[in-house]
Amino acid sequence: MSLARVALTSGRTVELSELHLSSTYGGVLEGYPCKPLNDMRIERLVRSAAQSFPGAPVHLITPPRDRPDQYAGAFGPVEVLPAVSCVGAFSSEAIAPDRVLHRSRLTVVWFQPTSLVPSGCEAESGLREMAWEQLAQDEEL
Repeated sequence: MSLARVALTSGRTVELSELHLSSTYGGVLEGYPCKPLNDMRIERLVRSAAQSFPGAPVHLITPPRDRPDQYAGAFGPVEVLPAVSCVGAFSSEAIAPDRVLHRSRLTVVWFQPTSLVPSGCEAESGLREMAWEQLAQDEEL
């Protein structure tokens, strides 16, 4: 049973079976949101996703980076990612049409402004526009 179904713009429906949400800047004790901090956070999240879902390809949806009009500190200008970091395990029917007893799967890392579970056509545009056939991998059931 899936948590949600997401309708991709390609017409394919993918099922979300597992979802990990975290505060993008949770645990940051000092400093400020900037490019070096964000790059490290993204890299750590992608690495963690690969370890959490071994055998599945991992895809990062490039997050928007807001640069409010503030002065630059020691690490460069302020740069803010959306508030919620997400790692989701998705699956769908097989990519290759002749593969019986197969399904495709993909682990996706993305950022969003709220903690809402993505669903249907209401999911973030980056999720809905994934090129599933190029990114996901078939596996035998």
